[in-house]
Amino acid sequence: MAAYSPERRTALVLTGTGAHGAYHAGALGALQEAGVKIDILAGNGVGAGSAALAALDGSARLWDASGIWRSRAAAGLYGWRWPIRAAVALAIVLIAILLTPLAVLLVGLLVSLAGFLLEMLQIQAGAAMVSTYSAWLQTAFAGPNLPTTVPRAATIALLAIIAELAIGGLIAGRAAGGRRARGGWWWRVLGAPLGAERAREWFATAIWDSIRGAAPVARPSMAVLGRRYSEVLLENLGQPGFRELVLVATDLDARRDVVAALLTESHRREFLAPRVGRDRRSEVLDLAGVGRDHAIDVVLAGLTPLWVCDPYPIAFAPDSYWRGETHRACDRPGTIQRVLEEVAAAGARQAIVVSAVAPADAPHHLRAPRLDVRGRFGESESVAQAVALRDALEAMSLHFDAIYVIQPGHNPIGPYDVAGAYDEASDRRQGLSELVERAYEDAYRQFIEPVVGASGEQLARARVPVQRGPGEVKRG
Repeated sequence: MAAYSPERRTALVLTGTGAHGAYHAGALGALQEAGVKIDILAGNGVGAGSAALAALDGSARLWDASGIWRSRAAAGLYGWRWPIRAAVALAIVLIAILLTPLAVLLVGLLVSLAGFLLEMLQIQAGAAMVSTYSAWLQTAFAGPNLPTTVPRAATIALLAIIAELAIGGLIAGRAAGGRRARGGWWWRVLGAPLGAERAREWFATAIWDSIRGAAPVARPSMAVLGRRYSEVLLENLGQPGFRELVLVATDLDARRDVVAALLTESHRREFLAPRVGRDRRSEVLDLAGVGRDHAIDVVLAGLTPLWVCDPYPIAFAPDSYWRGETHRACDRPGTIQRVLEEVAAAGARQAIVVSAVAPADAPHHLRAPRLDVRGRFGESESVAQAVALRDALEAMSLHFDAIYVIQPGHNPIGPYDVAGAYDEASDRRQGLSELVERAYEDAYRQFIEPVVGASGEQLARARVPVQRGPGEVKRG
């Protein structure tokens, strides 16, 4: 690997899922503060949203006090879908109804015990209390009361759960574009327990706010927003804060990755050129051309994890390669290698990769396994990302002059721990704001000071005149 040079075409690659976007925010803040030259912003997963904002000079919306990852509302991202939350609430009501007779009997036992103690103390109120409750108990368990009310109420609660899940499945089917799906309607809800809608809404709104400025204009449709985003970025390429863009998501129906790119003309033609064994028309959306309407679609697909959320539908134009089809798109953990391949094809000679997944631990650093659903999915996602990153760095090392990685040595926050997570190592709970700060420090400690700072010193020494002899001056 060659030493870092600010004169090379440089790509900043952001990779990760869900809450790991907070790490991107801190790293972006540090790199911007240090004035690191970035030519291409690239990303997959939540990194697609971070890259799209940063390319438009809007990365401050990620780390500001009121930004996406420092806001308290971030705890609501990737939450349980409303049909599941409602079903759980109704299930609690159902359990309470079924336990009502047992609760009444338990109260009777306590009353009897209290009455017995009062009688032992020769207090007459004890016998009266027991007799009064016994009479009430006989009335409660009479035919028209608890024996009738409890089964009816339980039946109503059970039917409400079924109806609520059915309505949720119907709504989910319509949101998926009305496509016919195999399997029972309940899998529309239970098959994807978490929702990415709020995350997609937040990033789409943040991008629109960066475009519209102070104008009080309502956010348009995703196609119009994508077109406007591409036009603004294309018009301002070369201006401070605006950079070229490469985004990667996965098309489940086409069984291939979809790449959205907006590059300068000098690199655009070579990037879009046909390749052996690949039809670039089926996988590349040229945001400077006919694919500009899908800029936000690819961002929102990247914000949709593969296993726990319903895919995001992308409706292609009738005159496109896919002839008006609607495809399901999402992120996948192994996309990082494809991102590096595409930024190399875009002319990048050195890359800075930012990942919130910590490298492999040393021996005797085992942690207690997570048993909750979020934790289990998060652990699987983090392992897949760690393996994919390691393999990608090995496979792509010969395609770049240098690749630098910014990642934490330890990170207890998983992809779906948007409300923070307990850290066994420090015996305390850590939140997303702390992850932003850790990324800021890691960027300085792992890259800015040892790499950028060292390259500056080397350039300075190379430009210092060194006296070699009478009348001879040579640069060291």
